[in-house]
Amino acid sequence: MTSHDPSLRAGKREWAAMAILALPCLLYSMDLTVLNLAVPELSTVLRPSETQLLWIVDIYGFILAAALIPMGVFGDRIGRRRLLLWGAFAFGAASLIAAFAQTAPAMIAARAFMGLAAATLAPSTLSMISTLFPHPQDRQKAIGIWIASFSSGGALGPVIGGVLLEYFWWGSVFLINLPVMALLLLLGPLLLPEARNRAAPRPDLPSAAALLLAVLTLVCSIKQVAAHGWTWPVLAALALCVVAAWAFLRRQGRLAEPFLDLGMFRSVRFSAALGINVLGFFIAFGSFLLIALYLQMGLGMSQLHAGLAAAPSGLAFIVGAVAAPGLVTRLGTAGVMACGFLLAAAGFGLTGLAAAQGALALLIASYCVFSLGLAPIFTLTTDVIVGSVPPEKAGAAAGLSETSTELGGALGIAVLGSLLTLIYRVMLADSPHLLNLPMSVATGAGGTAGDVIMAREALGLALQTSAWLCGLVAVLGAALTALIRSRDPQSQPLGDTL
Repeated sequence: MTSHDPSLRAGKREWAAMAILALPCLLYSMDLTVLNLAVPELSTVLRPSETQLLWIVDIYGFILAAALIPMGVFGDRIGRRRLLLWGAFAFGAASLIAAFAQTAPAMIAARAFMGLAAATLAPSTLSMISTLFPHPQDRQKAIGIWIASFSSGGALGPVIGGVLLEYFWWGSVFLINLPVMALLLLLGPLLLPEARNRAAPRPDLPSAAALLLAVLTLVCSIKQVAAHGWTWPVLAALALCVVAAWAFLRRQGRLAEPFLDLGMFRSVRFSAALGINVLGFFIAFGSFLLIALYLQMGLGMSQLHAGLAAAPSGLAFIVGAVAAPGLVTRLGTAGVMACGFLLAAAGFGLTGLAAAQGALALLIASYCVFSLGLAPIFTLTTDVIVGSVPPEKAGAAAGLSETSTELGGALGIAVLGSLLTLIYRVMLADSPHLLNLPMSVATGAGGTAGDVIMAREALGLALQTSAWLCGLVAVLGAALTALIRSRDPQSQPLGDTL
């Protein structure tokens, strides 16, 4: 066992501040799950193309992922509390714009603005945890609360969103962000301490632009392949992605003060934890969207009933996140992660069976199983990432952690969403008139009874195929946890810190 100074233990004020930091986390996941339920109605009103619909859902995550690293360093430099409060105000303003968007392009722009604003929030909350809780036991518990608040939002989002969408228009799902941000702006200055590192490098705008270009061209390529196959524009976008990624890494290596310290990646545990986080959120976020669509479009459930059906998975997520620290003392960090991935793989297997049979009860059970398995993984990878660097680099590490989260989640939405589009088009190739209708025809909007049946069968096959793919990715994640066991002088296994 490793001994630590008891005077570093957190008090009541620190835990009260933790409650404030949990608010943005609650909001992130609530906003995500609420939007998933709003997709059918939103697509009926705004009538976006399949590609535009995917951009509406995941442009937020990709802009957020690209901006997180420079914002994390920016928070280290100007003050993490200051950045958090400015970000809260901007996120509320962006939510207001999104609520009243009138066209698909306007909604995409509003979601991009929300992603940029959220990039100021995410690294601030996580990096402030390392400042508030220097003792490893307290920090791990705080991160467990941080993850559990994310899970709580996932549980509350479908219920609150279902009620709002049952009685109000789709834009109301964005207005729920305003009171949460107002509470953060009111209580944050009273309870949150300021923390900054004046020696932190200035955010390098050319590097940020190169990173954003690399991410967006990659996603654009995935979407275009699903919609139109391999074309010259797709190959050109992939080439531009490679060039932008190379330019980003080259510039970071040449800057006297890079905002991304590539030396952090020399830690095997740090790099493996980032990779595991990407895989975990890839299968989580992508499957969340597809299940929300399937409940409404494949099984014909109302938005309120779909929200209630998804709520138990959020509770399972909370249980898994809260149980993680206790499980580490028995199984170790890598052991808990591996078991979590294998449990998630079993859950995705059940999801595939539920989609094949159209069985609602089995689908809800499978949703709970893979949520229970994934929750400890997210808690532990976050702790490994943040705990592997000195406190003065906490903002950069938090930015990388959140980048891997958002990038993995947005890639999951893009890849699995594009797979949904591809399967939908292939299955309905003999019915060209359906290809020109939004996928919301499965709800009965704008199509005959036969059209509805065909659309629902296509969605069921898409969910089944995606579930099998997620199961394979979960098995790959379980194998990758072996690297967490590696001896690494830069960071200790979590089990040794308890």
